[in-house]
Amino acid sequence: MKFENVYFLGIGGIGMSALARYFLHEGRRVAGYDRTPSSLTEALEAEGASVHYEDDVRRIPAPFLDPATTIVVYTPAVPHDLGEFVYFREQGFTIEKRSQMLGHLAEGKYVMAVAGTHGKTTTTTLVAWLNRALTGGGSAFLGGLSKNFGGNLVLGDGPRLAVEADEFDRSFLRLYPDVAVVTSADADHLDIYGTHEAVKEAFSQFVRQIRPGGSLVIKQGVEITLDNPRVTIYRYAYDTPCDFYARNIRLAEGGHYRFELVTPSGVIGDLTLGIPGWVNIENAVAAVASVWCAARAEGSELAEEPLREALASFTGVKRRFDFYLNTPGQVYMDDYAHHPRELAATLTSVRRMFPGRRITALFQPHLYTRTRDLYREFAEALSLADEVVLLPIYPAREEPIEGVGSEMIAGLVRVPCRIVPREQLADTVAAMPTDVVISFGAGNIDACCAAIAERLRAKCRS
Repeated sequence: MKFENVYFLGIGGIGMSALARYFLHEGRRVAGYDRTPSSLTEALEAEGASVHYEDDVRRIPAPFLDPATTIVVYTPAVPHDLGEFVYFREQGFTIEKRSQMLGHLAEGKYVMAVAGTHGKTTTTTLVAWLNRALTGGGSAFLGGLSKNFGGNLVLGDGPRLAVEADEFDRSFLRLYPDVAVVTSADADHLDIYGTHEAVKEAFSQFVRQIRPGGSLVIKQGVEITLDNPRVTIYRYAYDTPCDFYARNIRLAEGGHYRFELVTPSGVIGDLTLGIPGWVNIENAVAAVASVWCAARAEGSELAEEPLREALASFTGVKRRFDFYLNTPGQVYMDDYAHHPRELAATLTSVRRMFPGRRITALFQPHLYTRTRDLYREFAEALSLADEVVLLPIYPAREEPIEGVGSEMIAGLVRVPCRIVPREQLADTVAAMPTDVVISFGAGNIDACCAAIAERLRAKCRS
């Protein structure tokens, strides 16, 4: 790339910060704007990036004001009337979406892309971890903070590149993978797509972009148009017989599972996944299928013992089945789930892990449009808990919509349910009779986790 400087609009996003870290590693000068400080922006500043939090052209560092030496990367969540965005556009800077830049960086790599309306972050991260274990190398751009790698960027030798392929704003259509995983194609981001059919068509287009001779690994039951004759299609499932699936699944201590994995080339036995939850067994099946395809493309087979060790040592992603407290008398965990299918899958997993125990779900809806479109499904999923506490909607990039609020969900939940302000959440939970507590949401509910955990620990000590 000819540019010495890379400026990011929305530098604090999980995907944007991974790109920023990549360019810092490459020796480029990096700066950017975001609305609020976060642990991600603090880490970037510690690594050498210049970050500010006011939309003010005067805050842009001088070296980044020359269009001949600076490229601008933006996230679709940034409004086009943002002052700095307008300035860069009017001054003739080269401006690219995050997905465009990611597409450039994927050129010349063996791309292993994981797409889906849910499940993709854990699956992508496990693909990256398996690549490292099985090849000693591999790189990755992740949509979450990997506990094994200590971040959202993985840099390693070899051609394999694991990428989380984000369907928001059709960003994943900038990728041309060698192996693609599709975990789901549910109705989501309808503010962008309009209809569920349009969502499914975007996933169909993504599959069409798999390179000739490549492979598609798609969850059993996901129905999209598959009309790319140049690729091999494999189906995967949790325990339904198909090309890749788990069998002889046994629940072990702490919610972990032992299982066997059926593949087209045989059965791999005596596997244990290092993170709990049945839904993560399904994610693991998809990840192993992906690296199985990569190995076959290289003319080799999976090495079973390194695979066993890698699955057992996988520690997951921050805010995915993230335990803060796990005792016989009190459990508290946090999860990023923000779609009804994700909520239902996680609650079902927790119910299996802790049979007979009382589950309290804390949920912060994310986006007015998603709540408007899916409030019935949210209520149905949350009714799998024994009690529910809702927070007001986290707006993210959206303005309020008249008549849309958490009350729409609360009115249909079939178990005891209340709505409280976020600042009262820890006190509310502390005053409730609790057993197994799980918080959900893609907004800022995670800022409450430490306080909730401390209050629950205090209850255990009293």
